[in-house]
Amino acid sequence: MNRRKAISRIVLAGIGGGLAFGGYKWHDWNKTPDIAWLGQRKQLLAALAATIIPVTDTPGARQCGVDDFIFIMIRDCTDRRSQNKFIDGLKELEAHCRSAYDKNYKDCSEKEQHDCLALFAKKAKPINALVGKAENKYLGSPFFTTLKQYTIQGYCSSETGATMGLAYVAIPGSYQGCIPLQPGQRAWATK
Repeated sequence: MNRRKAISRIVLAGIGGGLAFGGYKWHDWNKTPDIAWLGQRKQLLAALAATIIPVTDTPGARQCGVDDFIFIMIRDCTDRRSQNKFIDGLKELEAHCRSAYDKNYKDCSEKEQHDCLALFAKKAKPINALVGKAENKYLGSPFFTTLKQYTIQGYCSSETGATMGLAYVAIPGSYQGCIPLQPGQRAWATK
C-alpha cells in the first residue's frame, strides 16, 4: 500500500466518523422530548426552584407553584431542541447527585444542592458572547439557563410572588421617571 492510499483512507474514515457523530447528535437534539418523564419529576423541579429562590421573609418559589409553571412552559412554550436539552440536563443532574452524593437532589443538604447548581451554572456559561448566542439560536438554551429563566419568570408572575415578594401597586398612578429607593424596599411587580 502506498502513502497516498493510506492517507486518503484515514481522511475518509475521519469524515465518515464525523458524519456519523453529527447525525447522532442531530437526532439527539431533534428527537421527540420525553414530556411524560418530565411530568414525573415535578418534585425535583420544585426542589430546584426552591434552591434558586428560597423562603426568606417572603415566600419561596415552591410556595408559588413554580414547578407547575416550569413544566407547562417546557411542555407548551419551549422549542424542541431546548426541551431535549432541558430533559437531558435534568437527567445529568440526577446522575451527578447519585454519583457525587449517593442520593437524590431532594435528599441532599443545602450546601450540596448549591454546589450542584453552581456546577451546572458553570457548564451553562458560553466561551464568549458570540458563541453563546449562536449556540442558543441553533442548538437550544442550556439546561440551567432555561431552569433559572422559568423559575424567575414563574415567581414574578405568580400572585404570591408579585404581591408578597415584590412591591405591588395595582394602579401605580402617574409616571415618575426617577424615584429614589428606600433602604429595604422591594422591586416593583408592575412596570
